[in-house]
Amino acid sequence: MSIYLDNAATTAVCPEAAQAALDAMTVQYANPGSPHAMGRAAAALVERGRAQVAAALDCRPEELFFTSCGTEGDNWALRRGAEYNARHGKHILSSRVEHPAVLRTLEELEARQGFALTLLKPEKDGSVSPEAVLEALREDTCLVSLMCVNNETGAVTDIAAIARAVRARCPHALIHTDAVQAFLHVPLSARSLGADLITLSGHKVHAPKGIGALYIRKGLNLPALLTGGGQEGGRRSGTPAVELIAAFGAAAEAGARSFAEDSTRMAALRAHMAGRLEAENPGLLLLGGGAPQLLSLSLPGWRSEVLMNFLEARDICVARSSACKRGGRSQVLSAMGLPGEVIDGVLRVSLSRYTTREEADAFCDAIREARGRIRASLSVQNRK
Repeated sequence: MSIYLDNAATTAVCPEAAQAALDAMTVQYANPGSPHAMGRAAAALVERGRAQVAAALDCRPEELFFTSCGTEGDNWALRRGAEYNARHGKHILSSRVEHPAVLRTLEELEARQGFALTLLKPEKDGSVSPEAVLEALREDTCLVSLMCVNNETGAVTDIAAIARAVRARCPHALIHTDAVQAFLHVPLSARSLGADLITLSGHKVHAPKGIGALYIRKGLNLPALLTGGGQEGGRRSGTPAVELIAAFGAAAEAGARSFAEDSTRMAALRAHMAGRLEAENPGLLLLGGGAPQLLSLSLPGWRSEVLMNFLEARDICVARSSACKRGGRSQVLSAMGLPGEVIDGVLRVSLSRYTTREEADAFCDAIREARGRIRASLSVQNRK
C-alpha cells in the first residue's frame, strides 16, 4: 500500500465528506433553484454546508461564497478587488512567494489594466514581514495580497499583524489572503484576522476536488466574477454543486472538531521527522517551516527527481514543489535566495490527520537508504 505524503497537493476525502456527497447525489439530488420540495431540500443542504464552513472559519454564513477551487477564489478576489478599489489608486502589493493563481493574475492586471505591482522579497524562512509591507505601502495602494501559509515551505506570514499595520497607514486598501494551506491547519479566524477577502479550497482539508470558497467581509460589495442566473446572492452565478458543498461542509465540521488534536499530532510528527532526517543525513537542510503539516527539505548536490524516483519505487509519494507548478526551478525557493544546488535537491513532504508515525519513519528510512545506494552507484560509475 502506498505511503502518501503529498497532502499539500490534495488530501484523501474523509468518510464524513464522502457520505455527505453520496447522500446529496443519490437522495437530495434536485436543483437547489427549483421551487418544489426536493429543490428546497437541496437548497437547505447548500446552506447547511455554508454554515459549517463558516463556523470553521469563524465568520458569518452570509460572508461565505462557494467557488470551484482556490484558483477561482484568488482570481475573483484580485480581479474584482483591484477594479472595485481602483478609485483609491492602482498600486497592488504582494510578494514573490505567492501561488501562481495570485502571481499570474496580478501580472495580467499590471499588463492589461495598468495596475502598478510591487512584489516583496520574503524573509529567509519564506514569510513576509509586516515591516516590509509597511515600507512598500503607498498612498495609491488599493490592494494587498499575501499568502497565509506558503504552499511550498510551510512558512507562516502574520496576516493579522500586517492587516493592523495596513489599516493604520492605508485604511482604504483591501487585504486579501490565500489561506488554502492555512485553513484547518493553523489557527485561523476571519473575525480576528482582519482580511477583507480570504480564499479557501476544499480538497486541502479532506473534501473532494472542485469546491472552494471566498470569504467577503460584510459590507464589501465585491462585484461578481461570474454572471448569469444570480446564484450565491448574485455574487457567483451557476448551479451550485450541492454534493461538493455538502462534502466541504462535512469535512470542515469534522476538521474543526478535531483541529487541536490534529495540529498538535502533525506538529509532533513533523518534529520527529525533522530530527531524524537531520541526524541521519549530514548536510541535509530544512527550509522554511512553521505550519504543522509541511516539511520542506533539501539534500544539496542531489537531484530531487532521482530521490523521488527512488521513493516512488518504494510506494512513497512526495513532491518536489507545488503541484500547480510545471517545470523549472521553484520561484518561491529562488525568491528566498537559495542557491541552485539547494533548490535542485528539494523535496516537499506534507502530512494530514491520517498520516501515521510508521509512514513518517518509512520515509526517513528510505531517504537514508537512498543516500547510501545512490552514492554507492555513483562511486561505481565514477571508477569506470
